Amino acid sequence: MAASELYTKCARVWIPDAEEVWKSAELTKDYKNGDASLHLTLEDGTSIDHKLDPKTKNLPYLRNPDILVGENDLTALSYLHEPAVLHNLKVRFIDSKLIYTYCGIVLVAINPYETLPIYGTDIINAYSGQNMGDMDPHIFAVAEEAYKQMARDERNQSIIVSGESGAGKTVSAKYAMRYFATVSGSASEANVEDKVLASNPIMEAIGNAKTTRNDNSSRFGKYIEIGFDTRYRIIGANMRTYLLEKSRVVFQADEERNYHIFYQLCASAHLPEFKNLRLSSANDFLYTRQGRSPVIDGVDDTKELCTTRNAFTLLGINESYQMGLFQVLAAILHLGNVEIKDRDSDSSLIPPNNRHLTAFCELVGVTYQDMAQWLCHRKLKTTTETYVKPLPRLQATNARDALSKHIYAKLFNWIVEHVNKALITNVKQHSFIGVLDIYGFETFEINSFEQFCINYANEKLQQQFNMHVFKLEQEEYMKEQIPWTLIDFYDNQPCINLIEAKMGILDLLDEECKMPKGSDNSWAQKLYNTHLKTCSLFEKPRMSNRAFIIQHFADKVEYQCDGFLEKNKDTVNEEQINVMKASKFDLLVELFQDEEKATSPTGQVPGTGGRTRLSIKPDKGRDTKSKEHKKTVGCQFRNSLQMLMETLNATTPHYVRCIKPNDFKLAFSFDPKRAVQQLRACGVLETIRISAAGFPSRWTYQEFFSRYRVLMKQKDVLPDKKMTCRNVLEKLVQDQDKYQFGKTKIFFRAGQVAYLEKLRADKLRAACIRIQKTIRCWLARKKYLRKRCAAITIQRFTRGYQARCLAKFMRRTQAATIIQKYQRMYVEKKRYRQKQAAALAMQTILRAYMARQKYQALLREAKAVIIQKRIRGWLARCWYKRCLLSIVYLQCCIRRMRARRELKKLKIEARSVEHFKKLNKGMENKIMQLQRKIDEQSKENRTINEKLVGLESSYTAESERMRGELGRLRGVEEDAKNKANQVSSLLEELERLKKELSATQQEKKTIEDWAQKYRDEMEKMVSELKDQNGLLKKEKDDLNRSIQEQSQQMTEKMARAIVQETQQLETDLNEERSRYQNLLTEHLRLEEKYDDLKEEMALSSNVSKPGHRRTDSTHSSNESEYTYNSEYAELEDGSRAREDVTRGIDTSLTLKLQKRLTELEQEKQSLRNELENKEEQFQRARARDDEEFKKARGAELEYESLKRQELESENKKLKHDLAEMRQSLLGNAATGAGAPGSPAYKVLLDQLNASCEELEVRKEEVLILRSQLVSQKEAMHHKETMTEPSVYAADVSKLKDAEVKQAYVGLKDTNRLLEQQLQTQRRTYDNEVEALRGELQNVKEENNRQQQLLAQNLQLPPEARIEASLQHEITRLTNENLDLMEQLEKQDRTIRKLKKQLKVYSKRIGEMGAGQTEGQTSPGQMVDEPIHPVNIPRREKDFQGMLEYKKEDELKLVKNLILELKPRGVAVNLIPGLPAYILFMCLRHADYVNDDQKVRTLLTSTINSIKKILKKRGDDFETVSFWLANTCRFLHCLKQYSGDEQFMKHNTSRQNEHCLSNFDLAEYRQVISDLAIQIYQQLIKCMENILQPMIVSGMLEHETIQGVSGVKPTGLRKRTSSIADEGTYTLDSILRQLSAFHSTMCQHGTDPELIKQVVKQQFYIIGAVTLNNLLLRKDMCSWSKGMQIRYNVSQLEEWLRDKGLMTCGAKETLEPLIQAAQLLQVKKKTDEDAEAICSMCLALTTAQIVKVLNLYTPVNEFEERVSVAFIRTIQTRLRDRCESPQLLMDTKMIYPVTFPFNPSSLALETIQIPGSLNLAFLTRV
Repeated sequence: MAASELYTKCARVWIPDAEEVWKSAELTKDYKNGDASLHLTLEDGTSIDHKLDPKTKNLPYLRNPDILVGENDLTALSYLHEPAVLHNLKVRFIDSKLIYTYCGIVLVAINPYETLPIYGTDIINAYSGQNMGDMDPHIFAVAEEAYKQMARDERNQSIIVSGESGAGKTVSAKYAMRYFATVSGSASEANVEDKVLASNPIMEAIGNAKTTRNDNSSRFGKYIEIGFDTRYRIIGANMRTYLLEKSRVVFQADEERNYHIFYQLCASAHLPEFKNLRLSSANDFLYTRQGRSPVIDGVDDTKELCTTRNAFTLLGINESYQMGLFQVLAAILHLGNVEIKDRDSDSSLIPPNNRHLTAFCELVGVTYQDMAQWLCHRKLKTTTETYVKPLPRLQATNARDALSKHIYAKLFNWIVEHVNKALITNVKQHSFIGVLDIYGFETFEINSFEQFCINYANEKLQQQFNMHVFKLEQEEYMKEQIPWTLIDFYDNQPCINLIEAKMGILDLLDEECKMPKGSDNSWAQKLYNTHLKTCSLFEKPRMSNRAFIIQHFADKVEYQCDGFLEKNKDTVNEEQINVMKASKFDLLVELFQDEEKATSPTGQVPGTGGRTRLSIKPDKGRDTKSKEHKKTVGCQFRNSLQMLMETLNATTPHYVRCIKPNDFKLAFSFDPKRAVQQLRACGVLETIRISAAGFPSRWTYQEFFSRYRVLMKQKDVLPDKKMTCRNVLEKLVQDQDKYQFGKTKIFFRAGQVAYLEKLRADKLRAACIRIQKTIRCWLARKKYLRKRCAAITIQRFTRGYQARCLAKFMRRTQAATIIQKYQRMYVEKKRYRQKQAAALAMQTILRAYMARQKYQALLREAKAVIIQKRIRGWLARCWYKRCLLSIVYLQCCIRRMRARRELKKLKIEARSVEHFKKLNKGMENKIMQLQRKIDEQSKENRTINEKLVGLESSYTAESERMRGELGRLRGVEEDAKNKANQVSSLLEELERLKKELSATQQEKKTIEDWAQKYRDEMEKMVSELKDQNGLLKKEKDDLNRSIQEQSQQMTEKMARAIVQETQQLETDLNEERSRYQNLLTEHLRLEEKYDDLKEEMALSSNVSKPGHRRTDSTHSSNESEYTYNSEYAELEDGSRAREDVTRGIDTSLTLKLQKRLTELEQEKQSLRNELENKEEQFQRARARDDEEFKKARGAELEYESLKRQELESENKKLKHDLAEMRQSLLGNAATGAGAPGSPAYKVLLDQLNASCEELEVRKEEVLILRSQLVSQKEAMHHKETMTEPSVYAADVSKLKDAEVKQAYVGLKDTNRLLEQQLQTQRRTYDNEVEALRGELQNVKEENNRQQQLLAQNLQLPPEARIEASLQHEITRLTNENLDLMEQLEKQDRTIRKLKKQLKVYSKRIGEMGAGQTEGQTSPGQMVDEPIHPVNIPRREKDFQGMLEYKKEDELKLVKNLILELKPRGVAVNLIPGLPAYILFMCLRHADYVNDDQKVRTLLTSTINSIKKILKKRGDDFETVSFWLANTCRFLHCLKQYSGDEQFMKHNTSRQNEHCLSNFDLAEYRQVISDLAIQIYQQLIKCMENILQPMIVSGMLEHETIQGVSGVKPTGLRKRTSSIADEGTYTLDSILRQLSAFHSTMCQHGTDPELIKQVVKQQFYIIGAVTLNNLLLRKDMCSWSKGMQIRYNVSQLEEWLRDKGLMTCGAKETLEPLIQAAQLLQVKKKTDEDAEAICSMCLALTTAQIVKVLNLYTPVNEFEERVSVAFIRTIQTRLRDRCESPQLLMDTKMIYPVTFPFNPSSLALETIQIPGSLNLAFLTRV
């Protein structure tokens, strides 16, 4: 193809760049032959002229089309060159965050420097069994390819992991080994895979260190062979190590560390067991502080040591050996701190009592003097004499360091040897997979002997890699019958010859080492003389005579000759070795024993601190002689490398090339310079060059036809697609050398696919333009017609509008005239009426005003007269009182004056003599008279005294009265004085009131004016208030409406909350069920493993006994209670028979299994209890309020109390009757009293008959009460009394007396039962009281909460307060409404329950009255009791639905009905579940005859036989489905006929009669339920195994809609690279298989609910597997594939709709897949698109959404990639999601199964047993 056709305008090219290595540019002008430059535009818009080389005229590299960028395989690129590879890796690494990429047979792994969630067990399971080309590149894909080829080709495999330090080699190798350990498992219980993985922390501790490039850099190479047996399970491993860097023990550069183990020991020095090691901080030891970086961020050395010690223990290295190892390591640290000082210039010494040397000697068990002597001296031997020569300080220090390195190398090899011993097993190895972890090509500023050996090893590996690639290319060409022409590829054999051939660099180095005075200078001169002129790959530096340059396959490397000879010799002071051998420390002696026959010769000399990584471990089987110890390091390394190459050449290699993206350990940072350097060094570009030299692009004919069908015309399409492709290619590509036709593929030269893509894009672009032209024409015409139609319509409507307007105007004109007439009349009339009304109003107001004025004047005059009258009267009274008081006062004054004058006169007369004489004249007479008078007076005096006493009493009373009157008068006087004072004040007040009256009149007028104004304002305000009232009414209506809406919303919200809570409870219940069922699965797996072990041991021992019978291991703790006695004897015999067989069993393994089984049983029981608790909680959550339950309980208690009273009355009656009988018997104790016909006999007989009848009725009532009270004691006692034989005497009276006593005992038992019932009720009442107290406390709390809420509301503003009150009221009403609804439902359920109980009780009472006592007796009693004289009629019995068999026929029954039954014949010809019905009918008979041993053996045999047939034919879906249906039916029968009321609701009366009567099989129901769960899980696994191969092909790969998906080039990794061609599955295959599953389960009579659960699980598997593959396949993440997936999902939904299974929840399991398909199809550009994606993809996790967006790949150039900014936007929006970080869905997850009770309407007595079952020995009962 001419360059002018490719280098056209807008073509994109790559040009060299100093910073980015390669830079993209676009042509702005077509290139023409002869042009000296290209006109280009860079991506930043800069225009440049790119000069072409005038000699070569080489054009720049072309860029690949955008649809090829980011491909999984670099060989799929059309243009294969360095910039294309670099750009593709960068796009995948930076934009898509993908670290793995294929490059042909090589997996390129870029270190992300970040922990990625792509190595979990779910990812391992996703890659397990997949072809390498089917999934995205991954280290697991390489490991799976190696494992699969080992099993398919019977050939050993190797995985070669290489790369420079820090590239991730060790991690990649570790993940590969983890994959093998997870996928294959181990062949024994010794956990070999765990031991293989446990070797990693040990080797990392002793062989890894921190460097400037890597915090956990492996400082040695290792090759691990993982061995497999014939079943390809891990049986062991073996490790070989290479190139240990011993110099790191004694020297570390800045920012580097010694080996991890030293720092782990120092960090753990505080532990008690390490006290004797005398360790301290790492900074205290020379060997650990030189790098000045003793700590690694994020690494806890103490914890790492614990991990290392645990790994040692797991590998069998006991504690004493571990402490010995740590002792040697601590001794090395102390040895490094031994200070050597100068004695003089030629000698040195160690100061005495050096504490570090003392610690070293004590730890290794050597003498201090010997060690100090030989650290500073060495022994020189000649032929005749031996000299001891002192060493200068520098040499002594080097000798000390050499000894340290030598000890560490010995310790390293010892650990490797013991690790290998722990990984070796006795099982013969069938094949192995080797994992080689070795450093890649290295070049530094100063390169020495270490880099030389490493690069030499990489030359050998590169040669092997080139040969393998070349061989694969040749095989592919031969397979496709393409003419093979030799492809020129780089062969590095000349470089290898330069190093290892005769007279090569290594030979000359060994020869120089043998020379007595050999030196690095002389060796360099020999190299110059030998190779400088003869070999073009060898060069001499211009400025140095002590260096040389070798042209390696990757780059030129300059090596410095200094130190080559010393490092190659690897000498250690022999005397120091002898001192070590003489140690008293056993482990050290073991390390140095037989030094000449050491299995791992050392490779380091005492140097001055250079890096030496040379510890080579050759084949252990080689018996070396003592002289071989003298071999040089180069010779030993060459031999070990040769052995490694022989091993690799004998295996099929797989290559992993690790790339370090930057030198700063930045996460997802890509440095193009460093990446290109490593790509050149690791051989990736060489692979590209080899591929590009031939036909790199390869398409199958179908892929080519599908992709480039658009380039063909209809006539070109032939039935033979191969011929069609040939014809089209000949037309499209003229040069036939650009392609070749193979048998199944078309091979293209580099660039041809890009050319075809260009033609396809041009064709599609032209088609798009034509489609756009046609559509635009159609749209324009459609728009014109729409406009024309619209214009006509507008005109029509406009004209009609104008006509209507004219008519309307005319009508309005006429109407206006009429309106004006009536309006004018109305206005005049209204004006007249207004004037008339105004005149009348004015007259009325004026007249009223005048009348009011007149009335006011009259009123004032009348009031004035009254006031004057009152005032004048008051004044007259006041004047009169003043005058009266004055007169009285004058009279008093005069009378006082006269009295004083009279008193004065009397006083003067009394003092005069004359007067005295006058007075005494006639005194004697008078005395006599007076004497008489005295007597008379004395008499009168007595009389008067008597009167006086009376008067005194009356006076006293009168005086008291007068005093009171006096007080009253004084008060009146005071009042009068006060009134007199008030008169003046009243006058003043009168004047003031007159003034106020005038002011009031003025104010009154003002107030009247104000009142009028206020009235007007009030009228206005009233009108405004009316308006506001209307608005308020409207707002009220709005508020009421909003309240109703809020109430409805709150109701819905509460309903949603209840639903969510119910869903949460259901989720918790399902989780508990899932845990329990997973535990059952684990239990079953351990049982199967236990059975397999027993079978293997039985086969290996070859010991057997004919009478041996192995007891099935399914006897769990639940079944142990039912194990019959005969099994114990069999177990004892079997144990004796197995004594010889089990002698070789691993006792610890057996104990471990037994312990594990016990733990599983305990956990199973605990999970069962938790499951029951969860179910109880679930029931309680559905019935929160138990008020109605209490009411119902009260009704039941009332009913029971009535029953009790009735029983008590009957009991009293019976006692009374019993007393009468006794009295009758005692009163007639004569000889013939007991004879028949006597009165006593008749009374006794009548009472006995009545008692018997009453006794039978009471027995039935007691049974009913016992079912409620669950009294085991009463049941046992009742059984004893019922089965106790009666002793019958000859005397009839004694017989009757015994029966009466028995009846009396029964009544006493009834009384005891009633007492127990009363106690139970009392406890119930106490519980109810406690519950009421709790409710009261809740009410108090609610009251407090309401008060708090009220207080909070009061603090709110009025508007918010109203809103909060409304909200609270709505919430309260809603809660009350829900509570009332729940109470109503509970009350309805209680009523229904009571009605049913009433019906049952009434029916039983009727049956009791009609039945006889014989129907209530047990079989034992019927046999033992004699015939009573009373004739009791029997009810005739028909077939009872029972089958009887003999005990010896039990094995035959199980064999014919279970073990040898053909499910297909039973499912087609017989009723569903027939085996279950037959087994239950047999069980019913065993229950009927009360044979507990028979029941136990039948159930145990049934369970064990079902397990046996499932173990034998567990992979047959039909068999598993058949026994799942029958097990469930058997379980339902056990429930339906158990006698429990909850299972008898749907039974007929006849079915209720068939209920089990003697045994409660509730525990066996649990065992059978567990068995059903195990069968269900087996069914799911069987179904999954059938569906698994179909899902990916049918749901993703097959094009159900033809032509939608586009095929892209897939590179070397085709999807048929690992397995042969298989039949392609389609969606129809999946649907047919689902239909087959469904029809099979329906034929077997599986419960509909169980079928729904199975279908839900099927759809979950389909959705999970499809989504997981979509997330791991970049080629499937496109728009067209999303459409394909949605169509497939719609077909699955249609299948569900046809089967009536849309409500089973299966559709919801496909929701993640549906959303992933929608995510592929939606727009992914703007923020609105991001928001839509976040709201749409609720079933996908954030990791899944981001993964799909990263993997989204356009199939056509018209599609666009998802930008990194958009993905970051999605991550930002989803960062608040709380979800699992797991990327893949768990395909092993099984939904917890439930078995809803499904009663059968089939009557047992109608079942007929067909003769084809060979069950003639069963007898119908």
